[in-house]
Parts: sequence; structure tokens; C-alpha cells
Amino acid sequence: MIRETLKPQNLVLVALGVAGFAAAAPPPSAREILESVRMLETRQQLDLDGQLRQNDTVVPFHITQNGPLIRYSFTDPDEVLELRLGENGSRLDLVTDNGAENFPAEKLNEKIRDTGVTYEDLALRFIYWPDGHVLGDETVHARSCWKLQLAAPSRDSQYANVFVWVDKKSGALMRLEGYDAAGKILKRFEVVSTQKIDKRWFLKQMRVEEMQPGTNKVQSRTYLEIKK
Repeated sequence: MIRETLKPQNLVLVALGVAGFAAAAPPPSAREILESVRMLETRQQLDLDGQLRQNDTVVPFHITQNGPLIRYSFTDPDEVLELRLGENGSRLDLVTDNGAENFPAEKLNEKIRDTGVTYEDLALRFIYWPDGHVLGDETVHARSCWKLQLAAPSRDSQYANVFVWVDKKSGALMRLEGYDAAGKILKRFEVVSTQKIDKRWFLKQMRVEEMQPGTNKVQSRTYLEIKK
């Protein structure tokens, strides 16, 4: 559980910081919140180790970020991905000996090393979806949050809608849920804990739950964990 004493976090892949908005009416628009997400995300500086863990499967990786360029380095086998965050969209590249090339669109929905995280999840495309609105406010882990609904602009995403919860006081992203076109939940991302490194707050653990098709039952759990 996230304790009340936590300060604003810098969240890593799918966990992003946004500018803090006051709880005064009217609420900020989804467009304003997402613009702040994009602006602040491109200012991060990271150099950390992490892992994806699902049951006995552990997939280590190294993440570095220099402003709008984020690099994920996997081993066994080697795989290097670069995520470029722009003003109007994000681009996921596969880095090879011949340079960086655009990651194949038909593989974005594939799972990374058989975990519950896909390449699309790393690409953060939902923060650029133009059709979004604020549904109201809800409480998550005793924090008052804005709840947003974001609709996919095309059918090439595994999600038709993504719901996000943003902490009103700190501006931290607390939860994401992805739904299919029939309104069935596919996946839930939730921050479990954070950590302070060099006077800055970072993600420590995020839980990713895949649901059984057409149900609300959890099929698998993957944990994205960042180490000091």
C-alpha cells in the first residue's frame, strides 16, 4: 500500500509523474493533464537497474533516460529498445548493430519475455491519445484522485479504452486499467511502492495484472521492480 506520507514520485514504462492540480472546481481537462505528463516525462534523468518478475521468471534490464530518450537494455538474449517521446507522439525503436529502426507495429502487442508486459505498454502511446475526459474523482490507497478515460484513436492498440487515476495532491499516477472494445478489463497496472534515490522519488514496485478473457479474474501477475 502507498502510505499517506509519500511525496510526488518519478514513475518508470507505464508510471508517470504529472503536475499537481488543485482540487478546486472545475477540474483540469484530460488534455491539460496529459500535456503535463508529456512535458515532465521528457525532463527525467535516469540510470537504474530493474526487473520484470512473474512467478519464477525474472527478466533483468537496465534503464537509462536522458530527457525525451529512454533506453531499455535486456540480456539473455540481448535486446535494446529506445523510446523517443515527442510533442505529438512516441516512437519505439529496436537498436541493432546497424542502428535504430522503428519497432514493427505488428509486434507491439507481443509480451516481453513471456511476462504480462507488452512492447506497447513500454511505448506509452496512451498519453498521446486525443480523445479523453475526466470522469470525476475517486480514492485510491487513501489518496484523492482524478479519474480519466482515454479512448484509443485506432484499432491497432490492444486496448480500446484506458482509465487512469491521478493523485490530486501530488500529481502521481496511481493506477491504470486497459479495456477491450466490449468493455471487458484486460490489464491493471498499480503502483505498490516507491523509493527515494538521490533526493528524488522513483518507482520501486508496480503490479501488472492480466485478466482472464471476458472476466474480472486475475490470470497472471507480473511485477516491474526498480533497484537502487
